[in-house]
Amino acid sequence: TAPAVRFSPAARSLFDEPLGIAVQGLGPRQPVTLRASLRDEAGERFEASARYEAEESGELDLARSPALPGGSFNGLEPMGLLWALQPQKPFWCMVKRDVQTPLRLQLEVFEGHGPLPGRLLAQAQHERIFLRDGVQRVPVREGRIRATLFLPPGEAPFPGIIDIHGLEGGLFEHRASLLANHGFATLALAYYHYEDLPQNPTELHLEYFEEAVNYMLQHPQVKRPRLGLLGYSKGGELCLAMAAFLKNITAVAAINSPVTVTAFPLCYKDKIIPPTPLHEEHVIVNHSNVFDCSNVLDDPFQVPAHQSLIPVEKIEANLLFIAGQDDTLIQSEYFAIEICKRLQAQGKNNFQILSYPGTGHCFDPPFFPLNTIGKHPILLKRTILGGKLKAYSKAQVQAWPKIQAFFNKYLNEK
Repeated sequence: TAPAVRFSPAARSLFDEPLGIAVQGLGPRQPVTLRASLRDEAGERFEASARYEAEESGELDLARSPALPGGSFNGLEPMGLLWALQPQKPFWCMVKRDVQTPLRLQLEVFEGHGPLPGRLLAQAQHERIFLRDGVQRVPVREGRIRATLFLPPGEAPFPGIIDIHGLEGGLFEHRASLLANHGFATLALAYYHYEDLPQNPTELHLEYFEEAVNYMLQHPQVKRPRLGLLGYSKGGELCLAMAAFLKNITAVAAINSPVTVTAFPLCYKDKIIPPTPLHEEHVIVNHSNVFDCSNVLDDPFQVPAHQSLIPVEKIEANLLFIAGQDDTLIQSEYFAIEICKRLQAQGKNNFQILSYPGTGHCFDPPFFPLNTIGKHPILLKRTILGGKLKAYSKAQVQAWPKIQAFFNKYLNEK
């Protein structure tokens, strides 16, 4: 029989779910190279390859067969061809804007282990989707709020989460859509550089985020009175500020977040928190003209009564800090440890830290490609974000169910 690729599930799978990959009909111990590729919405190609040897039976199952040296990875890595995908265009970052369309994974099987692909033996396609059947995607234009609400299938009400992204601006739906597949009513919230929201704000107002909290708590399909917040980078900072000043926040997961206000002043009622000073003179430029910005922010813990620190000690919500130990944009592990020391000194134990080695600032749900270099959101220069491919992929897979378990625990309590 001719060689054939077998996926499990066969035709489509959720983007954050494992995918079984096997090849049947090969010769005993036949050497082959597998190449996975996909194109993102901008048409840019991502690619990974690995070398294998078929079993005596002529089958190759990535769950049993280790990859041999010479490809994008080696060792027993059933999902290696997905987590090792890298852009063919230098410094390109994969962004998924339209979660209603799948990303199509192409898998090719080539003869041999040569530097150039041998004869093509088999190929197949598989769709990686973001919305399980029955998940509703609801654009939200209520008052000032610009967002998208994802509602799971099944019996409402559902535990509610507001998902806030970083300083890139715009609306990101990929994480919120995936969370809805796991039973959470999730609001992906834009806060600037989107539709009629401010394009280049000079300050942010917590009243806007309060409006989003009230919207969720008044929604008939969202469980009351508890609400969760999930934020990445600047979004995590905003979630911490929301929990410090607003009511009904029960659980906050902050991913690679500062614990001070950054970039713009944050205003709420008659209070203004100034941003942490940024010292451009502390930038280190490497031989590729890429910036190292790991020391450009003030250390708020070295300055008594630092004006930019978020008053985390006011937070009654349960806190989950997720930090990459190799985060070179924000010293997120250091920030998390120091702020938790303060909470502990006040007799609080409403916090936990998940800290991941070899993981940089980029921290998406499982199987999103690693982005080690990105544009600094304030300096607008190409900047080292940190991270190692294999360590990052493990952190993604480990952290994602822990984030869901955290929200399930604190949003579903009787």
